[in-house]
Amino acid sequence: MQAIRNSLYLLLQLIVTPVYALLVCATFWLPAKTRNVFCSKYTALFVWFAKVVCGVRYEVKGWENLPKRPFIVMSKHSSTWETLALEAKFAPASFVAKKELLWVPFFGWAFALSSPININRKAGAAAMDQLIAQGKERLSRSDFVIVVFPEGTRIAAGKQGKYKTGGARLAIGCNVPIVPVAHNAGYCWPRHPWKKHAGLVTMSVLPPIEVAGCEVADVNAEVERVIEAEVARLGSGRGL
Repeated sequence: MQAIRNSLYLLLQLIVTPVYALLVCATFWLPAKTRNVFCSKYTALFVWFAKVVCGVRYEVKGWENLPKRPFIVMSKHSSTWETLALEAKFAPASFVAKKELLWVPFFGWAFALSSPININRKAGAAAMDQLIAQGKERLSRSDFVIVVFPEGTRIAAGKQGKYKTGGARLAIGCNVPIVPVAHNAGYCWPRHPWKKHAGLVTMSVLPPIEVAGCEVADVNAEVERVIEAEVARLGSGRGL
């Protein structure tokens, strides 16, 4: 039964994504914030499809921890679910992502119009200057949030990747707090694009980490500590 539900979800993605991407491309003339919020309707739709079609329910805790000023979200990355959910819940949100994603047909075209912060990995040391410059520009826009996956790529549930320092450097360079986000989505939605398991995903929005006067290594270590501790506390969420 779950296999049928997963296949239906994939079919919905194949049908809806090209159509919605073309609609997003038609909004190129609109302000960046408006385009981003329009993109978030797509991600919200597929979070909802995951719930009603595949049984991937969710809850979000800790909204009261959000600062009342610009901030950067640094999140655990173990599935596609949190990518969709973070865009849906924090819109307008600007994701830090590798430049190659913009070349993906349909998805990449629409993603480019959502005002991501693009990283050119071949730029070396200059890449960090570009990251901070783009970050300051995004944060200067009303209500924009920056989202960073410090592990850089999806890491299997129950595992931990190396936390890269780019997010901490960006926060210090922009002088804004970091909001750590932990979740257990990887147990319900593994890295494989087809596999999904019914269960309850919990996303925890943790208290902000102030960066003023702090060293990059110390900030990065604290982000890693609080996220991984909360991930361990949440457990799998499967079968709930």
